[in-house]
Amino acid sequence: MFPVMHWATPEERRNFGQARRRQVGRQQHGELLIKARKSPPLALLRRAEQGRIPALLKLKHQLMAQSPFSYFRGAASVMAADLAALPSTGIVSQLCGDAHVRNLGAFAAPDGRLVFDINDFDETIRGPFEWDLKRMAASLILAGRESGHKEAAARDAVEKCIERYRAQMRAFAQMPGLEVARFQVHRIGAVQPVHAALLKAERATPRHTLEQLTEPAHGKSGGSRRFKEQKPTLVRVTGAQAVRVLAALGPYREMLQPERQHLLSFYRPVDVAFKVVGTGSVGLRDYCIYFEGNGPADPLFLQIKEEAASAYAPWLPDARPPHHNGQRAAEGQRAMQVQSDPFLGWTHLAGRACLVRQLNDHKGSIEIEDLAGEGLQAFAEVCGELLARGHARSGDPLVIAGYLGSGGGFAEALSKFGTLYADQTEKDWQALRRQGKGKTKA
Repeated sequence: MFPVMHWATPEERRNFGQARRRQVGRQQHGELLIKARKSPPLALLRRAEQGRIPALLKLKHQLMAQSPFSYFRGAASVMAADLAALPSTGIVSQLCGDAHVRNLGAFAAPDGRLVFDINDFDETIRGPFEWDLKRMAASLILAGRESGHKEAAARDAVEKCIERYRAQMRAFAQMPGLEVARFQVHRIGAVQPVHAALLKAERATPRHTLEQLTEPAHGKSGGSRRFKEQKPTLVRVTGAQAVRVLAALGPYREMLQPERQHLLSFYRPVDVAFKVVGTGSVGLRDYCIYFEGNGPADPLFLQIKEEAASAYAPWLPDARPPHHNGQRAAEGQRAMQVQSDPFLGWTHLAGRACLVRQLNDHKGSIEIEDLAGEGLQAFAEVCGELLARGHARSGDPLVIAGYLGSGGGFAEALSKFGTLYADQTEKDWQALRRQGKGKTKA
């Protein structure tokens, strides 16, 4: 006998989504309650930066000060607080958490094919599905402004993104669950910004990374190489610290699937380096390990990256993510992606939770200049489709589709929200710049 439990019918799930409109109407998503801020944005940034390497925080702020979009990339903690102040649908899926146009990219699937998907999960957590869409909407407006688009075109891009999300979610709601879980997006390779990222990924082979990041190890035989220092962004690590980094591979190996453990056993670590990555992650500990397999022509690069708690964790006390933030990031990535890095895993280093993944293995990202002309609107639709797939895999497409319905009101509301939040981001960016100038004068 099966245990007695309630199984929700497709109709009940769809009706549940529709009922959530009474909690927050679709047009309400155009609102932004900046006056509800309990802390200034710079205070939120400082709080999120606690525990980071102090010497690198100046670099982080310099990167964020380059443009409003750069600030936006490093200020997920600020937007998390702003989103938490708004009415929520309560319809939960796995969030990317940092859904913006530069956090989608190309990478090699386990079978060697190049795929394009969401590729940054540092902030991933289970939360209201619309939070990802609102962050993406604001990023499209900011990216549109930076790439020379008129405001109307940027807002239209947001509407195309959200309409594509809604249409794809309705399609997922009518598909068998197993088909949703393995749904592949094939047509996006023809979209120019995606095509450009795929070309970059095709060139970003392990051999290319070898040439970019390493140099011959002088005085050593056998043709061995070592990391090429590019201070302060790439610094070799030796001695006891290198031993501690390599020791973190022990717990990592144990969590890998047996076939991955077997593959990794053919590679020996050769050198270790500290690497500065991204914008929001600057200041966190990030180490790269260079391995050789069948000689110098068979390199493997693994990244051991410190993972802090998700920026959304303070506002989602019921999310109950794993205690280990590296595990949180890896499991969130697997939940949203159809195919993930075969070496994706987690470990701990000096008591800090870390994510482990391959470094630069056929990876290619979107640049803001790729979004000029028709690129922005075409890419916006790709963003909507990939977010829909990630949310459908990790949430309930019938509930989300039931909430969204068939009209365009939700897309219009998010276009309005994206514009309002982009305007506020520009103000916050100016505040960061003023703070930096004040410190320089002092």
